[in-house]
Amino acid sequence: MNYVGIDVGGTNVKIALVNEKGQIVKKASLKTKSTRDAIHVIGDIADGVIELTQGFEYEAIGVGCPGAIDSEAGIVEYSPNLYWKNVALAKGISERTGKPVKISNDANVAALGETKFGAGKSFSDTALLTLGTGLGGGFVVNGKLFEGYKSMGTEIGHTVLKENGVQCSCGRKGCMEVYTSATALIRETLFAMQTDKNSMMWDHCGKDLNKVDGRTAFACARKNDASALKVVDAYIRSLAEGILNVVAVFRSQAVILGGGVSGEREYLTDQLQKYVDERRYGGKDSLRTVILTAQLGNDAGVIGAASLVM
Repeated sequence: MNYVGIDVGGTNVKIALVNEKGQIVKKASLKTKSTRDAIHVIGDIADGVIELTQGFEYEAIGVGCPGAIDSEAGIVEYSPNLYWKNVALAKGISERTGKPVKISNDANVAALGETKFGAGKSFSDTALLTLGTGLGGGFVVNGKLFEGYKSMGTEIGHTVLKENGVQCSCGRKGCMEVYTSATALIRETLFAMQTDKNSMMWDHCGKDLNKVDGRTAFACARKNDASALKVVDAYIRSLAEGILNVVAVFRSQAVILGGGVSGEREYLTDQLQKYVDERRYGGKDSLRTVILTAQLGNDAGVIGAASLVM
């Protein structure tokens, strides 16, 4: 049996026909053009589904969308990336395609996809942390997506690591996001470079600060650059403390890392695992949470969205 998964982004919308094994049968992409009224964006998405599925049978449609999502009502309550407020996304797509539609937050569906068909497929309880421009989080508990009341929970990026710390875009200070996102890593890399003009990070980016990204410090830390090592160590300690909070609350069997920074793979996860193993609640003899790298890559959104309706 086939299902349709849709990953709505501020720039592009990805649509995929996915089978019950989590394999993509066919996929397409279209421009969101999010400055238009939502009704026009929804129309384009529905048309994209109809075109993609011509000649195929499928059961239902799942959608991952950024922002605050009321999944039960099928409404995007607020999405700053799309300039949407109180948009009946599920109803709009369903009316045009004639298929049942279920929606959820994009980080949530990615977590579901990784748990069912990716790095977490051996586990029933997982957490996905996406280390990108911000810090997204999604949680699967006993094989089911956990969203909190009105689907408004699991905003792990906006739990506080340091009281009165760095200002966060959400209005609070010291949030996990401002210490563990790729944006935070770039900020600290730039600061370290300005402090140490002899750091090899300067040569790594061709002495062009605009070329510094979330992997600059990691690349030079691997070569034992002192300033890069300090940046990476501070980043790993912050991320590990956040993971320890996840472990204390959810006792997830696995924490899966996605997003650009996760491309560091074992260099990142091995250090995080050591830190978490030494400090997790209950000590070394208690239930162990393993830290993994996401496997589905850019397809996590569409596969996870399809998983919503399987």
